Amino acid sequence: MNLSVVRFENLVYTDDIERDFSFNIQLNKYIRIIMRVLMFGWEFPPNISGGLGTACYGLTKGLSSLDDVEVTFVVPKLFGGEDNSKMDIIGAGDVPIINRTVNFKDFRKSINYFEVNSKLVPYVDPEDYLIQTAYTVEGTNSLIETDDQGKVKFTGKYGPDLLSEIARYALVANIIAQDNEFDIIHVHDWLAYPAGIAAKQASGKPLVIHVHATDFDRSGGTVNPNVYAIEKQGMDAADKIITVSNLTRNMVIEKYGIEPEKIITIYNAVEPYQPEDTTPFVKGFDEKIVTFLGRITTQKGPEYFVEAANRVLQKIDNVRFVMARLPRPIAVNQ
Repeated sequence: MNLSVVRFENLVYTDDIERDFSFNIQLNKYIRIIMRVLMFGWEFPPNISGGLGTACYGLTKGLSSLDDVEVTFVVPKLFGGEDNSKMDIIGAGDVPIINRTVNFKDFRKSINYFEVNSKLVPYVDPEDYLIQTAYTVEGTNSLIETDDQGKVKFTGKYGPDLLSEIARYALVANIIAQDNEFDIIHVHDWLAYPAGIAAKQASGKPLVIHVHATDFDRSGGTVNPNVYAIEKQGMDAADKIITVSNLTRNMVIEKYGIEPEKIITIYNAVEPYQPEDTTPFVKGFDEKIVTFLGRITTQKGPEYFVEAANRVLQKIDNVRFVMARLPRPIAVNQ
């Protein structure tokens, strides 16, 4: 085995992440080894707008419950109230970058993807998109602005300046990677791929990207070429790719040209709900209830719910189908 790094307090790295993981588990029987994970996301509970932040929270809680794993989770901005009892949480907006040297090896190629006048809002439904894209996305040709403490301003939202914010996030990620000790980089979805690439370039550590969805899923098939380019760049740069389903795995192989051996499917888990009130719920009617709970978007497949309801009701008439979702703003011209 050709080892590139061997340290008692660290992990062993070769060119095969899965083999390394098995090796380190065996080694950990004799020497306690801590795997330190530097993780990049875009949102973290309680400040979330969709399922991505919730999924990241569940993953980090699960990993942090292991005795031999330490997680540092990075988001663009901390809003307050984040649960940091099991992990370290860093807000990129709290990291000074003034008088720091950024490792720009191939970094300019990453930044170039953001120098476009494109309106991108990734996790909203079509009606919300019409509202939010009535603005112009700023370019990134200008100098990065900092406050008097040398910190970069982030909104941490999916607003009109999203592309510039992703580029600034990647810049700060490079600095964070220089300042922290870690063994592996784990990033969630395309918003954080450039940050992961920047961290890898600064540290040389392995990069794992977690594909929760692709733009083919979000758009229904008509992808934004700029988002696709960012996704493809992240997949090419990754040492390993995690997908949340075999459907997504096949999408990554077929649409992005990634080698199947590089991709592994790990399904999302469900955390059991423990209600405080154990009083039995009484419906008040005899019908069985089937509920759709989620965003009314192509990605969530509400049309399948309606089609299933139609088929069921042709056979059984004592079933009630309910579609529920959170309120959203309505466009003025609707």
